[in-house]
Amino acid sequence: MSNQPNTTSQPTPPAAKPSRSVLFGAAFLMATSAIGPGFLTQTSTFTAKHGAALALVIVLAIIMDITAQMNIWSVVTVSKMRAQDVANKLLPGLGVIIAILVAIGGLAFNVGNVGGVALGFNAMIGLDQKIGAVVAGCLGIIIFINKNAKTIMDKVATILAAVILVTVLVVAVISEPPLGEVGKGMVNFGYLLDPEAQMFTALTTILGGSCGGYIAFSGAHRLLDAGVSGVENITHVRKSVIQGCGTSGVVRILLFLAVLGTCMSGTQWIAANAESIVSATNPAAEAFRLAAGDIGYRLFGLCLFSAGISSVVGAAYTSVSFLKTLHPFIAQYERQFVVGFIAFSTVMMVVLGNAAALLIIAGAFNGLILPVTLGIMIIAGHQSRIVGGEYKHPMWLTVVGAIVVLVALYSGIQTVPTITQLFA
Repeated sequence: MSNQPNTTSQPTPPAAKPSRSVLFGAAFLMATSAIGPGFLTQTSTFTAKHGAALALVIVLAIIMDITAQMNIWSVVTVSKMRAQDVANKLLPGLGVIIAILVAIGGLAFNVGNVGGVALGFNAMIGLDQKIGAVVAGCLGIIIFINKNAKTIMDKVATILAAVILVTVLVVAVISEPPLGEVGKGMVNFGYLLDPEAQMFTALTTILGGSCGGYIAFSGAHRLLDAGVSGVENITHVRKSVIQGCGTSGVVRILLFLAVLGTCMSGTQWIAANAESIVSATNPAAEAFRLAAGDIGYRLFGLCLFSAGISSVVGAAYTSVSFLKTLHPFIAQYERQFVVGFIAFSTVMMVVLGNAAALLIIAGAFNGLILPVTLGIMIIAGHQSRIVGGEYKHPMWLTVVGAIVVLVALYSGIQTVPTITQLFA
């Protein structure tokens, strides 16, 4: 006798259209999760290294980001289960692997997030990075345990997100990037495939910073919590994906143009500026200093701070939300584990130092996780025992998603030998 509930005994009532605020909230959560210190540092560093040729990588990363999250959000919301539960239903024990991978990736992100806040403090007021890291960890814990502080921080983060967008846009205009060179870079496949260029390291890292680890699941889980699930809401879910990925993609493109304009004068490459950005302890802020002077430097410090402090809390909470399925003890003391997660991330940052390198490595590591999690979600999307008999996962989405898995896997394999060199 089947233990499955009878879902066909009563007609399903028509679903109410989810509110725009809920859909926008999920998209905004995903976008702000992506636009963290790692996002800003990775884009600035690789633009200064590769110049206009990075345009192709950025376009590929945005397309792969949309494809990956479209697959993941569709399966999670239609199945009405969190990602680790989907994986466990696909193959018992697989969800545990997913939870551990996402938590490790979240830890890598969070060490970098703490470092990002420290970089922000350093750019704004010249505070030592290790002291800034300790302050960042304390602020993250205070915001998490104080409900009122978190509400205020959410509102402030929304305002500061607008500050980031406007700041990057203004500097992109001031720096006058060579759009003709950008156009050539978008079709420079030869440079992408050149082993000496190590462009796959950039692709894996940027992709990991856009949708690696917990980021790809943050918006989908937010929709589940808000009751937006089932086949009847799939169109709204996919629109929310486009909004979120579109937002982070626009910021990525503007930041790329801003840094590229700083490194080029017309068609001439300014090697001194590029080297200054790559070797700086705060690459993104250094690019803005070169483009907009001391004001630009300090304003971007504010951007790093705002992007980092909200990410510290978000990464810790989401990572522990995966871990709590492993054992009831973690679920019972979830708040304490989140505080411990933030504290441990802070200690790691203080011990290891070199926030910029850690932010890039965190993106690369989470880029390695993506093909595993995405592949599992695509397979689950074709299992009626998971998504139900009414839903048919689009074949075009499956095919394009499978291509993303293969490209991300190949890119990740190519990247592994060079990840340790990022510390140099």
